[in-house]
Amino acid sequence: MSDTNNSTQHHADDEIDLLALFGTLWDHKWLIATVTFVFTVIGVAYALLAPPVYRATSLIQVEDETGSLPGMEDLSGLLGSTSTATTEIQLIKSRTVLGKVVDDLNLDIVVEPNYFPIIGKAIARRFVGSSGEVADPLWGENFAWGGEKLSVSRMSVPPVEFGKPLSLMTTDTGWVLYNSEDQLVLEGIVGQPEQSGDYALMVKELQARPGTEFEVTKRRHYSAIAELQEKIAASEQGKDSGIISMGFEHEDYRLAETVLNEVGNNYVRQNVERNSAEAAKSLEFLRNKLPEVKRDLEVAEEKLNAFQITAETIDITAEGEAILEQVVELEKRISELEIQRAEIEQRFQPTHPRYKAWASQMEELKQRRSDLDERIGGLPQTQQELVRLRRDVEVGNEIYLQMLANIQQLDIVRAGTVGNVRVVDEAAVDVEQPVKPKKALIAAVAILLGGFIGVAIVLVRSALNRGVENADDIESIGLPVYAGIPLSESQEALGRKASKRVSRKTQQDSKLLALKNPADLAIEALRSLRTSLHFALMDAPNNILMICGPSPGVGKTFVSTNLAAVMAQADQRVLLIDADMRKGFSHETFNVNNDKGLSELLSGQATLEEVVHHTEADNLTFIPRGMVPPNPSELLMGKRFEDYLQELAPKYDLVIVDTPPILAVTDPAIVGKHAGTTMLVTRFGLNPLKEIELTQRRFEQNGIDVKGVIFNAVEKRASIQSYNGYGYYNYEYAPSGARSANT
Repeated sequence: MSDTNNSTQHHADDEIDLLALFGTLWDHKWLIATVTFVFTVIGVAYALLAPPVYRATSLIQVEDETGSLPGMEDLSGLLGSTSTATTEIQLIKSRTVLGKVVDDLNLDIVVEPNYFPIIGKAIARRFVGSSGEVADPLWGENFAWGGEKLSVSRMSVPPVEFGKPLSLMTTDTGWVLYNSEDQLVLEGIVGQPEQSGDYALMVKELQARPGTEFEVTKRRHYSAIAELQEKIAASEQGKDSGIISMGFEHEDYRLAETVLNEVGNNYVRQNVERNSAEAAKSLEFLRNKLPEVKRDLEVAEEKLNAFQITAETIDITAEGEAILEQVVELEKRISELEIQRAEIEQRFQPTHPRYKAWASQMEELKQRRSDLDERIGGLPQTQQELVRLRRDVEVGNEIYLQMLANIQQLDIVRAGTVGNVRVVDEAAVDVEQPVKPKKALIAAVAILLGGFIGVAIVLVRSALNRGVENADDIESIGLPVYAGIPLSESQEALGRKASKRVSRKTQQDSKLLALKNPADLAIEALRSLRTSLHFALMDAPNNILMICGPSPGVGKTFVSTNLAAVMAQADQRVLLIDADMRKGFSHETFNVNNDKGLSELLSGQATLEEVVHHTEADNLTFIPRGMVPPNPSELLMGKRFEDYLQELAPKYDLVIVDTPPILAVTDPAIVGKHAGTTMLVTRFGLNPLKEIELTQRRFEQNGIDVKGVIFNAVEKRASIQSYNGYGYYNYEYAPSGARSANT
């Protein structure tokens, strides 16, 4: 049963916390709405002002490569394969391909007109004029407003200027260039290269009003390539399809299209060169080897001729002829295997079965050649030498003819190489539908982001604000809450009107809310406090009531002045003393002269009759603070203050003393010893609970008992379950026509 009750209690606590959370958000709904509105305006403005970005797309097909080394066709399926498209995508984005694009299109030179801040680029983008026409300037002669063009075909700068914008300004005859330190470095005309030291510039095209500025930046070649690598998008369309889709985004759709076409063309060109590289290397090898083979053949022929002349024989026997044919055929096959040696050694290790098969075949042919050499050794000496010389000539001639045939074939292969890739679709751009900015999405994200940040601000402020907002928290530390005074909009209006009159140095009326708007909810709460104090003062040792606060800004002066007026309206004789001789301003509320007040009375500079003022409220008299003295605490500790209190107290039903904050100065501790009742004013959401506890201990240390707390400036919050539950309700009982401002 106990577990069930605990579970129910936890559930109730969770529910209350959830309601409090939603209540906090509802209390600050206007702040959330304002933040959301601001973010929405910023998002919509960005969507409208941001330049449109266009996307160029193209398609490339990668075909499977066929062909292998002679005699190795059956092994091609055993070697494994990787994704052709993945390899080709990396080649597309390689520095070899993109570096040439950067060079051909001068992408390492960035030209940007000097637009008016924020809105200038958007205005220039909407300019529509005939060819060669530029927009008239709206503000400033140096800004570009539409139609301006600058094309730079060559640019050189010192290494320290790489990546820094240089200023180019148009003139009546051409242009001038300033470096990053605004120093003139070049001057020239369109179409003519100019150079001075490390600076060089060739302006190919210039269309702008004289005085228009451009920013020209020379980037490092590697930086331009790296940026292009990031912007070029390439992906395979479908698994193992061999179709690569490429994309490139840029504000200038013409440049986007040109760049993507250039990338595709350079990639295809690189692929052709790569595929023809093997044939080119073989061709170079054969051409270098051919003269050597020809020299060996000529030497062999000379030796044969010389032997025939010396030996006086020109023919060989039938047996020698048969052996010679076999030897020539055998040497031809050995030569073919020797040509395959380089390719096999590049692709296989000596332990590979294919390499072993080649080596075994070569060994067999060499063994057969050795056998034929033995047969040749069985011939007569003259026939042996003649066969060897004829063998050298015929083998050399066969090799020479074979190399010539191979050179012709490789020439044909190299010239006819087309590569295994082709551009299927040239680059194209949808100029009617830019890919960025997505205006609807940006607006929606801005609204959501604004709402999220607004909620976050409210929750963070709520978490950081440790001020008490519930009277129950104050009562939990043993201090009874005598009244909760709601925040008065009428009082705030009175304060604003009085401030305006003071700024104009005109006569101002009383700002006492109890007289100006007696039906205000705050005054009704003070009437409730009056009833509570009536019984509290019955047990007090005297009729002196001290009102104090923990810190400045809690509204103790508002409570003191209006409570005094409410008490006076109940036919009680009330005296209000402003004992805050540092910053008291009760005299402004009553609109009385402050030249002579409590400080002058205690210092002996004025008499009691001179400092006591009658107010607009019947039965209410007032002693202002007077001029700020150098020693307020010492004046309050003097015998005169106690004597005057003992003299005045019997003349009035209630004496209210308004004192400064106890945590700031010691004055309240001095005054509190003479007061029969001490009330503490705290402000809704301002004073943390620990601060109130510290105030209570400070009074206890000085032997002063705090009777209770007046909870001031209470705001109605949906996050607070009961409207703080301290003696007033959210309605007003007043005559018709006397409605409160916050009803």
